[in-house]
Amino acid sequence: MPTITAITPHVRKPGRFAVHIDGRFDFTLSLEAIERLRLGLGTVVDDRTAHAVEREAAVLATFDRALDMLASRARSSAELRRLLVRKGEPADQVNVVIERLLASGLLDDALFARQFTRSKALGAGLSRRRLRQELARKGVPRDVSDDAIDEVLAEEHIDDSTSIERVARKKLRTLSRFDIATKRRRLYAFLARRGYDVDDISRVLRDVMEDSAGEGQD
Repeated sequence: MPTITAITPHVRKPGRFAVHIDGRFDFTLSLEAIERLRLGLGTVVDDRTAHAVEREAAVLATFDRALDMLASRARSSAELRRLLVRKGEPADQVNVVIERLLASGLLDDALFARQFTRSKALGAGLSRRRLRQELARKGVPRDVSDDAIDEVLAEEHIDDSTSIERVARKKLRTLSRFDIATKRRRLYAFLARRGYDVDDISRVLRDVMEDSAGEGQD
């Protein structure tokens, strides 16, 4: 029967090992899988072992693809799952990979939600409602997103009433070349896209436009 004749570090994949059967490279596995499957030199590869090794190699390929996606940017577990399946990875392998990533701490929806909230609240000036919508779109559970938003906004001393004014004044400075009607229209649309309440937008538009007009007269 086929026998494992060598297990060597993979030349192109650090942390991965090449498993040779009867002198021929056949599979790439992690050290954890090699130990779990009790593979070693001289191990006889019967049908059951061959199936288990093939399965582990396939899951590892999906796992490494997931790591590459996470390296490009942070993602929620649901978002990563959708993307992997969309890229053609088998759903059953994806489920195993997601479980392993969560167990290892490489995937953490609560951490992702906090990082996303901090970035979008401070940088883009998104409202609480828009933050919740965006996190829901990325598949973060409602209770996880609510906790993250509450925590980050409290830490950064942000609330919609102060955030909307800061965002509006910053945006207004980029609209200086337009007439008043165009400024008002563009600023309204800008704030609406960030999820602010209509009444708050109307109030802030009135305040910042009045201040801007007064500065122009000075």
